[in-house]
Amino acid sequence: MVHPLRLGTLPAVLTTLGVAGAVLSAPAAALGSAAAGCSAENAALGRPAQASSSENPDYYPASSAVDGDASTRWSSAATDDEWLRVDLGAVTDICGVEIDWERAYGSAYEVQVSDDAQEWATLEAVTDGDGGTDTLAVDGRGRYVRLLGTTRATGYGYSVWELAVHTDEDAAEPPTDPEDPDDPTDPYPDYVNPGWPGTTGPLTEPSHVEVVRHGQGWRLEVDGQPYTVRGLTWGPSPDEADEYMPGLAEMNANTTRTWGTGPDTAALLDSAAAHGIRVVMGFWLVPGGGPGSGGCVSYQGDTEYEADTRAHILEMVERYQSHPGVLMWSVGNESILGLQNCYSGAELEAERTAYTQFVNDMAVAIHDIDPDHPVSSTDAWTGAWDYYAKNSPDLDLLQVNSYGGVCDVADTWEEGGYDKPYLVTEGGAAGEWEVPDDVNGVPDEPTDVEKAAAYVDSWRCIMEHEDVGLGATFFHYGTEGDFGGVWFNVVPGGNKRLGYYALAKTWGRDIGAMNTPPQFRDLTVEGDVTAVEAGSTVRLTADVVEPDGDPLTYVVSLNSKYVDGAGGLAHQDAAQPEPGVLEITAPERPGVWKVYVWAEDGEGNVGVETRSFRVTPPGVEGTNAALGKPATASSFDPWNGDFSPKQAVDGDLATRWASDWDDDEWIQVDLGSTTSFDHVQLVWEAAYGTAYDVQVSDDGSTWSTVRAVTDGDGGVDDLDVTASGRYVRLALHARGTQYGYSLYELGVYTS
Repeated sequence: MVHPLRLGTLPAVLTTLGVAGAVLSAPAAALGSAAAGCSAENAALGRPAQASSSENPDYYPASSAVDGDASTRWSSAATDDEWLRVDLGAVTDICGVEIDWERAYGSAYEVQVSDDAQEWATLEAVTDGDGGTDTLAVDGRGRYVRLLGTTRATGYGYSVWELAVHTDEDAAEPPTDPEDPDDPTDPYPDYVNPGWPGTTGPLTEPSHVEVVRHGQGWRLEVDGQPYTVRGLTWGPSPDEADEYMPGLAEMNANTTRTWGTGPDTAALLDSAAAHGIRVVMGFWLVPGGGPGSGGCVSYQGDTEYEADTRAHILEMVERYQSHPGVLMWSVGNESILGLQNCYSGAELEAERTAYTQFVNDMAVAIHDIDPDHPVSSTDAWTGAWDYYAKNSPDLDLLQVNSYGGVCDVADTWEEGGYDKPYLVTEGGAAGEWEVPDDVNGVPDEPTDVEKAAAYVDSWRCIMEHEDVGLGATFFHYGTEGDFGGVWFNVVPGGNKRLGYYALAKTWGRDIGAMNTPPQFRDLTVEGDVTAVEAGSTVRLTADVVEPDGDPLTYVVSLNSKYVDGAGGLAHQDAAQPEPGVLEITAPERPGVWKVYVWAEDGEGNVGVETRSFRVTPPGVEGTNAALGKPATASSFDPWNGDFSPKQAVDGDLATRWASDWDDDEWIQVDLGSTTSFDHVQLVWEAAYGTAYDVQVSDDGSTWSTVRAVTDGDGGVDDLDVTASGRYVRLALHARGTQYGYSLYELGVYTS
């Protein structure tokens, strides 16, 4: 299965105004000239944004204009009539708009509002724009705010660092059901394709599938009937297909997608066909999965790899071509982007060309065996389409994996002049690589409600590209409950989330009679989330509504991805002193942790929210005599950064000392003169010591042990030690990991 957390998509070349030598202006200040009562907060910050076009959706998407980052921007195509809009989430009173232009600004434009993104009212028309920051006092009401450019001041498109929207502080909250004030607003966006049939029952005969001309473009047909791909990528193992396939069919999905095909795929195909589901049959090619993927191979000379891969693919096509569950074949996943991990410059371009030629050779060979099913290949960025267009003419359609930028795909297709339709083979909520950072400097994960809306918005954008967008297999019908699983999966642990029901509604299911998930309206980590002492009590407040009145069970987990790169979630014992309030103990290891609260309704549904907090070492009374003093060590890693011993006494928890990978190592600090102290604090990175001695010396040669530790477990070691000496040494004897010792800070405290 593809790893969901890859880097963002990157074009090969940057060629736009302002990239080289640009002066980055800061985000506009809060509205200063508006009437009293106009909030200084930016209601557009982090909200879903769309645009009529993007110069390059991978670098300059609409979302960059509402991310609060002065170094990112939206940039349109180089035409006058372009727009940028933001969804505030609910109809609200609007009293101010600010536009922080890059050098490519609009000399004439309008600020508009709408309740439905269809009918627009103009709040302000500007005809003498001169760039910089425009601060506009306006008076209107709407859910959507649109910047409609009518005249450019330069030969380039419009380019906006930030679009800020300010609302009336006294504006009423969105309405709720008057008979039930605790009932939230409807979390399921209204975009329904009525009249679509459900799954047609078991598939018992092989089908003829082809891409045919239709209208102004194309459509997919199965046995002569139109077929729009409605589905999700498949996560469970093939032998679990009978358990989870009914849930996919319940959504009115008709398709699922795999990344690899092997002998065990038979179980998945059998179950899919029994439930009326067809399968996009994937074949994995190295280096698959985009940035961060493992393995490298040369498509210019590794004939053994190509021969083995070709033999495997054709064997699987022979085996499954007549199975009624097969929809199409997909050769490779994100390899064009992934090749940048192996090559660069002209060699990279040559490998990408050779790769897409190999894909085309496979398409020809597959067609020779199986003329009844289309062949395609997918990548993580639309820039890959240029390589397919030049080197893979025998593919029947294009494919792309796109998340936060999926609504820009249509513009990219139009601008690229491509002559084949496309299928979105992965998509959903904006990924870790696409969202702004939170207060702790880590990606701010969308909420359950925002993720559900993202599926629907993505589907809308694909369907609005009529006769070109053939549908989607969104990411991900997976059961994992780890970091990536919570971010993307619609059925983590087998429980259904809001995204599951949002797609079911969009695909024509009546969800009104279904038991649906608990809905988080807020999750709060009380206190200062940038400084939570290790081992202290962390108090969480969960504002959750259960639409069906089911009793809720809360489960709390922690993730240390931003501490040590781990993807798993660890269950935490949680006290519940009062309804909606949970208390856990902060981890001992410093760094940014994510806390997850699962609200389970006992009916197979779950709501999940997550927040971050930064763990800091407990405060120590007194003065740290070691701070900034000379430090030496038996060894340190000189190759991968500055991990010299001075980093352990600089007072900065972002730096550390790291030793060689041996048990017997030491680090010492010179206090400058003989000093009495009563406490030592060690702040370990993940590679800690299980056995060590704290020693002192007056001359740096003769040492006395003042504290011996034999049961170290990492995190923060607070040691009460009454001793004196000019030198303090940590003599290390046993490692807690296979790596060397790694210490953020060595503190020696005097009263």
